[in-house]
Amino acid sequence: MPRPQLTICAGQDLFASFFSAAQQKRLSRLFRWERDGSRKLTSSLRRKLKTAEAVVTTWDSPHFSDDIHTWAPKLRIIAHCGGEVKSRFALPLFDDLIITASPVPMARATAELGAALLAYSARNIDFYRDELRKRSNRIYDDLHLHGSSESLIGREVAMIGFGRIGRALVDLMRGFELRWRVYDPFVPKSLANQFPVRFARLPELLCNAHLLVLTAALTDQTRGLLNRERLSKLPDGGVVINIARGDLVDLAALTKEVRRGRLRCAFDVTDPLEPLPLGHALRTLPGAIVTPHIAASNREVRHEMADVVMNDLERFFSGSGVENRVTPEMLKRMT
Repeated sequence: MPRPQLTICAGQDLFASFFSAAQQKRLSRLFRWERDGSRKLTSSLRRKLKTAEAVVTTWDSPHFSDDIHTWAPKLRIIAHCGGEVKSRFALPLFDDLIITASPVPMARATAELGAALLAYSARNIDFYRDELRKRSNRIYDDLHLHGSSESLIGREVAMIGFGRIGRALVDLMRGFELRWRVYDPFVPKSLANQFPVRFARLPELLCNAHLLVLTAALTDQTRGLLNRERLSKLPDGGVVINIARGDLVDLAALTKEVRRGRLRCAFDVTDPLEPLPLGHALRTLPGAIVTPHIAASNREVRHEMADVVMNDLERFFSGSGVENRVTPEMLKRMT
């Protein structure tokens, strides 16, 4: 049988970061494929899509509207290299086409960064780095005489969201004997039998959240969840760690709290202000750690995502069911 026609929506550099040389050879065995780096529906991309039976999308792909069949009449499946699909495709397309995502490889890598930021923040390492930048050795004397109280071992940690990333984080950190207090009204409470977590209401969680990790999806219900009022409920000295979506937090309100020295933060995500503006206070404020969305940027993770995408495409065209389809029902709980 002839190989299906595949269009890959990615610029050369981004494409190469997902598909290794060996994976590109696999693509050629399975498909007749071509690549287009357009971020908008240019005439060049439209020409390629006229014959496409399948499309692979990436973070730089254009938005696909619900009239896609008028200019891609043979299209049957879209496979996305990434986890976020809700804003990329018109909602009717999730009924009309098979749309898959590849979030699983990203979860453990994102959880790894969460673990690093959590340990780093709990031990207050940035404070000690700043002390050692001073022309003074007083910090050595203070620690010699009084010791320190910072530790992560055995601490209570609050978490908002207990999906794939949250569960991976709890699993990674079992050796720290943490007591997890979790808010997520959408997951079954029976998960407390599998993970060392206790589910709590949001007000109860916030007032005890000295270490707060955000792993929730961004939905209409969670957008702006940590607003000025809720941030004010956090205890003095609390740390907000965000490895999920920037829009979960009122960034301006949090910046004020960090500037005052009442709260600290460790953020890998600041969307929709991403990249974080060059003059933004959180880039330089004491008590603020910001990384440039590095959680799942590792190339090995991207190669794993490419394998997930190719596996689903191969299953689809061989007549088997895909494993990572995104259904309309799932969209309500997804970013």
